[in-house]
Amino acid sequence: MALEAWLVKAKSKISRSFDSVVTSKPLPRSSKRCSSVGVLAFEVSSLMSKLFHLWQSLSDKSIIHLRNESISLEGVRKIVSNDESFLIGLACAEMVMNLKLLAKSVSRLSKRCDDSGLRRFEQLFDEFADSGQDNNRWVLSSKDMEAQNKKMDRYVTVTITLYKEMEELTVLENSLRRSSQCRSLESTIKEQKITDLQQKILWQRQEVMYLKERSLWDRSFDGVVTLLSKSIFTVLARIKLVYGIGHGYPPFLPRSLSPSATVHPTDNPSTILSGPLKRSKLEGTIDSDNGFFDSNSKLLKPPPTTLGAAALAIHYANLILVMEKLIKSPQLVGVDARDDLYSILPRSVRSSLRCRLKGVGFSASDPVLAGEWGVALGRILGWLSPLAHNMIKWQSERNFEQRQHQNLDPKTNILLLQTLFFANKEKTEAAITELLVGLNYLWRYEREMTAKALFECANFNGVLGSAKCF
Repeated sequence: MALEAWLVKAKSKISRSFDSVVTSKPLPRSSKRCSSVGVLAFEVSSLMSKLFHLWQSLSDKSIIHLRNESISLEGVRKIVSNDESFLIGLACAEMVMNLKLLAKSVSRLSKRCDDSGLRRFEQLFDEFADSGQDNNRWVLSSKDMEAQNKKMDRYVTVTITLYKEMEELTVLENSLRRSSQCRSLESTIKEQKITDLQQKILWQRQEVMYLKERSLWDRSFDGVVTLLSKSIFTVLARIKLVYGIGHGYPPFLPRSLSPSATVHPTDNPSTILSGPLKRSKLEGTIDSDNGFFDSNSKLLKPPPTTLGAAALAIHYANLILVMEKLIKSPQLVGVDARDDLYSILPRSVRSSLRCRLKGVGFSASDPVLAGEWGVALGRILGWLSPLAHNMIKWQSERNFEQRQHQNLDPKTNILLLQTLFFANKEKTEAAITELLVGLNYLWRYEREMTAKALFECANFNGVLGSAKCF
């Protein structure tokens, strides 16, 4: 009885703490006719979090950052492209295709809905993307979208808590199973331990049950798909608004961008293809023959001259990071490390390096030249290294998402254009070769200086030894 009273008291306390999580108009709960989301709540939470992140990346502040900083990176301009229209088109296409991936997940969920209109989500979304048709009025105003984001954020928060508490319940149940099978403990101690675990499990089950009721777990497919559908339609409308593409500005999403945040400035909203994205139609951003998403997908296909097309972007990124470490401490580079670096060089870079090193003398004792090389290498790494780091981060985050659906809150704002994916292969290899030539000189210089110091030290010790003889 005491345990039951304690559970009631604790549950009441939790109820008060989660009252703020429950929205004024919660999503419909499960019923015999409308099944609940259940374990798919964690996938839904991930989708909601990613949609929120996409929406944030389309804010005035984010667009200003994209236009003034992201596409203006020195490395991007040197080895990716100096064409601002092309770079903005890449940024837009990547956002569109990220949204398309989320829409595919929502489409799978929509097949379980009772509402026939929701089951047609994929068709309706494609129609909206191609023609701007929104018969269900799923595009929300900016104010309504912000309110919906807050609602989704609360659901995500409780669902994350549910996941953690379910993990804790599993740990407790496994501990109980092991304790029951343990024969090394005394019977009295074993009984007490089992009793304590049973009480904790009882409490934990009550907490999990309560969180299921408050989270997405107990919501219906119709409810969550409606919420996700409105968000996806609104995000796509925002993309079209920001980048000035599509079929005009949606009537339910008023133009709120400040002049400094407008990627596609125009006085006439019905003018679709003027401004910095006017080239995109020629390159496939809006191609009525292929469809909106197919056109953007083609734009993201790397040209044959790029590292992405050669499937070398990740390899070159790792190579650059290795060289960065060696250049920072050339005095610590041994023969083995130098040989390991050479072994991972692509054939084209090896050939270029051999040509550059022909005629180079064996002596590397000029401190002035060594200093100049140090400055030059630092300057090259200053613009090349950020793209390599971005490439590794971009790839690792997406690999993590594929392995673990609980990556509910992606933080990255890195776009493919900020990586080595679209980098020109020839220009990148020229920069890498320059780094290798400079590293070769610094490595030899450090070895000669070390050998000279050791030689002088040995001579000095010899003089001291001779003096002692007298």
